[in-house]
Amino acid sequence: MGDVANGQAVNASRVLLLLFLANLLNFYDRTIPAIIIEPLRKQYALSDLELGLVSAAFTLVYAIAGIPLGKLADTGARRKVLGWGLLVWSAFTGLNALAWNYGSFFLLRLGVGVGEASYAPAAGSLIADLYPANRRARATGIYMLGLPVGLVLAFFTVGSMVAAFDSWRAPFFIATVPGVMLALFLFRIREPERGAHEVARVSQQPVAQPIRTLLRIRTLIWLTFSGVTCNFATYAGNGFLVPLLQRYFGLPLVKAAVVTGFITGVTGLVGLTLGGSIADRMHSRSERGRLTFGVISLLAGALGTGLALLLGETSVPLFAVCFGLGWLGVYNFYTSVYPAIQDVVEPRLRARAVALFFAGVYVLGGALGPAVVGGLSDAFTLTAMREAGAGEVTEAFKAMGLHSAMFLIPVMLMLTSVFMFMASRSFVADARRMQEALAREEAEVDGERQGVTLPVPGKAVSGQQAR
Repeated sequence: MGDVANGQAVNASRVLLLLFLANLLNFYDRTIPAIIIEPLRKQYALSDLELGLVSAAFTLVYAIAGIPLGKLADTGARRKVLGWGLLVWSAFTGLNALAWNYGSFFLLRLGVGVGEASYAPAAGSLIADLYPANRRARATGIYMLGLPVGLVLAFFTVGSMVAAFDSWRAPFFIATVPGVMLALFLFRIREPERGAHEVARVSQQPVAQPIRTLLRIRTLIWLTFSGVTCNFATYAGNGFLVPLLQRYFGLPLVKAAVVTGFITGVTGLVGLTLGGSIADRMHSRSERGRLTFGVISLLAGALGTGLALLLGETSVPLFAVCFGLGWLGVYNFYTSVYPAIQDVVEPRLRARAVALFFAGVYVLGGALGPAVVGGLSDAFTLTAMREAGAGEVTEAFKAMGLHSAMFLIPVMLMLTSVFMFMASRSFVADARRMQEALAREEAEVDGERQGVTLPVPGKAVSGQQAR
């Protein structure tokens, strides 16, 4: 038994490492357009709204494609979903370098979105089956380290690539190679049994009315609302921090990218490692402790980012410290919310739950964030021009407009904290309801094997107790 347990632990660690590396490439490839915004804007004479729409369309496709791909991850081989997804998004990332105008660049980003949509549902489902509930936040934190590491590598290297090759196209070509190589390893993952770490044995029969079943889980609904507002803030921040530092503070591209790497990337290395451990510790003391930690962290995120923007042009280091401390709190959203979803959803529906969650948070949050902030930036730019009595838009007015629009970020983080608090109030009941449903299913399956039909009072057709 000891050898089996050790073998499972080694396999879990290997799979988690591969998931981390693929997540790193996911966010590296996704971040490249945010860094080359200014050269792209100037080459094609684009507005901030048009730049925001590129990110919005990518995110919209990502969200919609995630639903059928989540179903595929629940019913098929997750290693194949992961491997083919990585191949597709890596290929389209390389093709982005061949874009000949704004429209072609726009369409090629949609292909990247389809490939990346395969990843999170399958990865979340695998982590839930690789680790027990009391270790999932820490495992999720390690997996999600791919986000800040990917951002750090992107912000620290893409600007230098652009400068070295004198072209914004070079990073897209270079990013393709590691994705293709890693996909070959994902195809060879040894998958655990679904529900491997649940107390009750999990039925392998498909769930009737899966979407309706998920929509009955109140905690999942509140967590989705929190994801909408959090993604709105993070996608707007990651998408426009580099141009804000270039326009408002006058930094060149390479320096602006490096400062953004510290603000949005280095903070994540601390937040996801330390935050995951704290979240697990609080969960062991209180069933809703993990979400309570998230509420406090997101409140700190709102205060830190709001203060940074209120400081104005006083100091780049001071802005970076305040905004970075705020972003440190934002990273605790992932270690608080992602494990909570697995705790209230039965194993057969977890990939679809993540896909449904992502559909909501990316369509209404990730897609709208850059588009709305970009549109507001254009509107505030015109307002600043009129108030100054000028006859044309200058880079100075564009800087003022973007700075004003970024105040929407702390507002959305404050709302995230409120929604997470509401989720914490229903979490305990929903988590216990899921475990009770699994126990009833196990009793029914055992009874059928023995030729006995057991009464299952109040059993929902879906396997999740109806409200």
